[in-house]
Amino acid sequence: MPHPAYLLIRDPLGHESATRLLAGQRVTLGRAPTNHVVIQDERASRLHAEIIPTASGWSIRDLASRNGTLLGPHLLQEERSLEPGDVVAIGRMEITFCVGEPPSTLSGTAEGEIPATALQSGEQEAWLGTITHRRTRSRLLDSIGDTCEVVPRVGRAAAELCRLAFALAKAADVQTIARLALESAVQGVEAARGGVFLPSGIAGGQPATAATALEPVAVTPETPETWSAAALDGVIATVMRTDEAILACDARPAAGAPTTSLSAPIRTAGRPVGMMHLEMPPGGRQATPDDLEFVMAVCDAVGVAIENLSAREILSSRLASTADENERLKRRLGEEARMVGTSPVLEAIKGQIARVAGTKATVLVRGESGAGKELVARAIHEASDRRGGPFVCMNCAALSETLLESELFGHEKGAFTGATERKAGKFETAHKGTLMLDEIGEMSPAIQAKFLRVLEGHPFERVGGSNRVQVDVRVVAATNRDLEQAVTAGEFRRDLYFRLKVVEILVPPLRKRPEDIEPLARHYLKRFAAESARRVRDFTPAALHALQAYHWPGNIRELRNVVERAVVLSADDVIDVHELALSQLSSAGETGRKSGERPAPFVPLTLDELEQRHVQATLAAVGGNKTKAATMLGIERSTLDRKLARWAKQDT
Repeated sequence: MPHPAYLLIRDPLGHESATRLLAGQRVTLGRAPTNHVVIQDERASRLHAEIIPTASGWSIRDLASRNGTLLGPHLLQEERSLEPGDVVAIGRMEITFCVGEPPSTLSGTAEGEIPATALQSGEQEAWLGTITHRRTRSRLLDSIGDTCEVVPRVGRAAAELCRLAFALAKAADVQTIARLALESAVQGVEAARGGVFLPSGIAGGQPATAATALEPVAVTPETPETWSAAALDGVIATVMRTDEAILACDARPAAGAPTTSLSAPIRTAGRPVGMMHLEMPPGGRQATPDDLEFVMAVCDAVGVAIENLSAREILSSRLASTADENERLKRRLGEEARMVGTSPVLEAIKGQIARVAGTKATVLVRGESGAGKELVARAIHEASDRRGGPFVCMNCAALSETLLESELFGHEKGAFTGATERKAGKFETAHKGTLMLDEIGEMSPAIQAKFLRVLEGHPFERVGGSNRVQVDVRVVAATNRDLEQAVTAGEFRRDLYFRLKVVEILVPPLRKRPEDIEPLARHYLKRFAAESARRVRDFTPAALHALQAYHWPGNIRELRNVVERAVVLSADDVIDVHELALSQLSSAGETGRKSGERPAPFVPLTLDELEQRHVQATLAAVGGNKTKAATMLGIERSTLDRKLARWAKQDT
């Protein structure tokens, strides 16, 4: 009969475990969980090798494994006898053959466990009894490659933990999480009763520490009064202080029936915030270190579920807040895009918008500055099937020719000084949406030519690039200039003019639709009173009369600013006439005329002659400084030079 022997198994991380060799028992080694020694290594075959008893001792033989078995430095070719100290290598695992009894610190133990023989004599907690085992983490949640000892119970526990994880993922509150976990733990270790203790409001993002009072969230049997946290003060204090799971034996068993208990911390964010406590039936099955590891794994799953639930609640709150903010922005945008008024002219414009919005036609919006051209363009966008796409606005008069080309069509990195990276232009930004180009008459001839090709559906190239870019954009152009005169003067391309003027919408100035003044004023009064939290509710009759009589050279933009200033500065709940800051500027159609003055006698002039006189008068007023004159006239310096050159040529 062979002498008592055992196998000392060491994994690459240095973890050790022992398997006893019993007389007459064949021991198999391999990757399959049915083996006596399971080798967690991908280079091991499912049934790799076996150790068999012989008349003189023990022998080992390879079972036609894929990668072979090493005995010392030699590959095992046939059955070989084992001598004390022989090292068998299978993959990364080293298995040493030893004679005698396994050391007490290895037999039946695993990494992270303090065996009962290692406890100091008489070590005991006053709250319950003698502590027999402690844990800081559970092997059951380790990856398979880190598990150094695999027994059939581990497989069953892992299956139960997997089932519990799916159940916890569907739980909608902490109570459900605690109940599911407690049921799984009680069933898994065959406990008599148990409880889960957590601080109140833990899933709502409230901080919890070891000093936070715990409450029974789930108990079994359903008798909460017998599971008050106060009755387990000692257990809770020890577990929360040490952050360890504890397997303890009652030092004062009732009627001579010993009992064991299991207590494990529930951790969130890496710190203990609660505890699960289980008690085994008196005189029945006693808890084991494997039971303690299973309960620890359940508690760790509870901690993750609570963290996920808290994150979901925070995310839901933020999403609700974001949805509310989006709704407010949509309402605000709707207010911005809403056309307010009752005049027949405005109703006609609304009808035009409704008819043209559903088509792909290019729209030219004409009218004085501040009359609401952008509002018309936005209304066309919102009423079209492109309303889900972007609405992009750009003022063509605000940039030089080079910058305008870059803004419209984009540029490549290094195209010019300061182009440190690729930039998408307005056409690319407005893809699948609407692009509004204000002051379209200020485009230079070179930009007009490139713009015309894009309008006709051709692709374009970014500034400094060679790749062709194709976009799907609806263009709404706007201008306050006389494009027909610009075409005649050679300042605007004739083909571009006809390409833009597919549908033309004329927006009359506010002075020509007085019916809209009062509705607009009340609309802005209500809006700005709400935004500034002022209790301004109306206008006095005198104020309304002044608004109606004013000629509004700045159109709707000026009306908006006047009402906003009055709301902000008003000391009463109604706005009086002295609070209306009405200017003395002449309107765009009444150049040189102040409010209240009679118009000058009519002098027959062409528009070109009138423009020439005005430009020359402006130059005289600034002492011939062309830059200042161009700024006052609202045009580019290059545009002014072209006009002066043309007029000089005509004079000669």
